[in-house]
Amino acid sequence: MMMILASLVGLASLVCFVMVLIKQFQTAGALHGIIGLITCGIWTFIWGWMKASTLNLRNIMLAWTALIVVGIVLNMMGAMTALSGLHG
Repeated sequence: MMMILASLVGLASLVCFVMVLIKQFQTAGALHGIIGLITCGIWTFIWGWMKASTLNLRNIMLAWTALIVVGIVLNMMGAMTALSGLHG
């Protein structure tokens, strides 16, 4: 169950990434967009927070940040559950 929730959170995080990446391509140009793709979203995340107020990305960035944190917590809980089952 935990891994299903983590997968759904990861999918929602991917949607936020794509939304910010599209805005990055439109605003900053192809070079920034390609860098965002190459860095697996790290540059897109940083760029999104840098431009959050000027490009009205604040809500998307808050959601993306929350999804990343929730995803980390759910994955850690899932891993602990799986590891506790090994000692059974």
